[in-house]
Amino acid sequence: MNGMTLAVAAAVCAGTVLTRFLPFWLLPANKPLPAWAAYLARVLPPAVMGLLVVYCLKDVSFAAAPFGLPELACMALAAALYAWKRNMLLSIALPTAAYMAVLYLL
Repeated sequence: MNGMTLAVAAAVCAGTVLTRFLPFWLLPANKPLPAWAAYLARVLPPAVMGLLVVYCLKDVSFAAAPFGLPELACMALAAALYAWKRNMLLSIALPTAAYMAVLYLL
């Protein structure tokens, strides 16, 4: 490895460690969350999920066959699995595998 590779690896490592430890340094565990942090903790997870849904559906053509049916069916499967089992891994893995199978079979 040359010096540039080591410098890049060190910068990536430092950035990763900093983003992991910064919240614990800024928001000690023995104090209640500030209002802004509590607000972000409440609104960001649904906002990120909504953004991911929009991003995943941005290239789907609802005007041409198969009219987005595989995507909508797998989204419904994910929602139903999560409502039934409350297991995030299951509700991500199974619909993803189902979608890949549908794409392979079509």
